[in-house]
Amino acid sequence: MKQLFHFFAPCPRGLENVLAQELTELKAENVQPTDGGVGFSGGMRTMMRANLHSRIASRILWKLAEKPYRSEEDIYRLARDIEWPDLFAVENTIKVNVTAVKSPLRSPEFAGLKTKDGICDRFRLKTGSRPSVDTREPDMRIHLFLTDRMAAMYLDTSGEALFKRGYRLDAGEAPLRENLAAGILALTGWQPGQSLYDPMCGSGTFLIEAALKARGIAPGMRRSFAFQQFRMHNAAEWDKLRTDARAQENKECFAIHGSDVSSTVLKHAEANLEAAGVIDTVLLKQLNVLDAKPVAESGIWLCNPPYGVRLDEKEKLAAFYPQWGDVLKQRFAGWRAYFFTGDLDLAKKIGLKASKRTVLFNGALECRLFEYVMQAGSMREREKPVTDNSKA
Repeated sequence: MKQLFHFFAPCPRGLENVLAQELTELKAENVQPTDGGVGFSGGMRTMMRANLHSRIASRILWKLAEKPYRSEEDIYRLARDIEWPDLFAVENTIKVNVTAVKSPLRSPEFAGLKTKDGICDRFRLKTGSRPSVDTREPDMRIHLFLTDRMAAMYLDTSGEALFKRGYRLDAGEAPLRENLAAGILALTGWQPGQSLYDPMCGSGTFLIEAALKARGIAPGMRRSFAFQQFRMHNAAEWDKLRTDARAQENKECFAIHGSDVSSTVLKHAEANLEAAGVIDTVLLKQLNVLDAKPVAESGIWLCNPPYGVRLDEKEKLAAFYPQWGDVLKQRFAGWRAYFFTGDLDLAKKIGLKASKRTVLFNGALECRLFEYVMQAGSMREREKPVTDNSKA
C-alpha cells in the first residue's frame, strides 16, 4: 500500500476550481478546492507530476504537521519536533515564510523566527550543526500558515514559483503571470485545435501558454525543483516522468494568432516565443486592434488590454472601449470574446452585454474576466442571461 502525503497547491484567487480539475486529471487524490488554492493527497510521484505538469498552481507545498496553538512557544515546538534532517541536508539554506489569517499572535515575523529556531535546534540535536538562512535564493522554503487556532507547517517542493517556466528572457516581472494566463485560458474553455486570437498580445504570455498546451509541452520541463534536493528524492522515477512527458509532445501549429500595434512589443513577444520553443506554433502580425479580422469562422478572442493609472490615461482608453465593441459586433460573429482587466468601467462602455463576469486577482489587484458571446444580428436582441459572480 503506497504512502499518502498531504499537499496544498496555492493559486491566483479565482482559479481554484480549474486548478482542482487539473490536479484531478493529474491523478491527485482527495482534491479539495478552498479559498486561495487546492488541497490534495498522493505519493511522491504525484507531487513530482504536479510540479512538472501543473499550468495553474503557484507552488506545491507538502504538509508536514498541523496542530492547535496559542503562543509562539507552541510554534517553536511544532517546528522542533519535525525531523528536518531526514528531509534535507544541513548544507541546504533555508527561508521561513509566514501567512497569518486572524492569528492571535502579535507578530507573524516573530513566529517565523521561532520556526527557524525550531528547525535549527532539531538539526543541532541530530547533526551538531545548523542550516544557514538565505532570504533571497534559499534551497528550502518552509511555509507557516496560521489561522485563529491552527498552525500548519509546509515544506515547499517547488523552489521558485511555478509560474517561472524557465523561458522568459527579460529580467523584469511580466504584467501577467504565466499561471494566471493558463488559468484564464482554462476558464474560457479553449482547447488545442480551436482558433485563439490575442489582438493586444504584449509580451505574448497568453500565446505562449496556449502554444505550450497545444504542443503538449509540460510547463516545468525546462526548470529544476526543490524536491530534487530532498533526501528521499527518487532520481530514476523523476527521469521517467520527464521522459514520459517528452514523449507526449507534438508539433501542433497555426491555430494560435496574436497581434499588437507596436513593432517593438511584437519583437519582444517573438523573442519569448522563440525562447519557449513554440515560435512555429503562433502567427504574429503588426496590427491595430481596430483593424482586427477573424482568422476563422469561430474561436476565442482573448486579451489583457492596458488600463490606465492616471485619470488622463483612463479617459483616453475609455474612448477605445466602444470601438472595440463595434469591431466584435461587426466582424466576429460566432466567436467568444474575453477581456481580462482591472478596469471595471470596460464592461459599462464597451457597448456589449457580458454573458459572464468572473472575479480574479492579478497579485493583489482585483480584476474581472468578461465574456461576450458574439452572435449574428443584434446583440441586444439575442443576449444570453448573465452569470455574474462579481460585485460590479
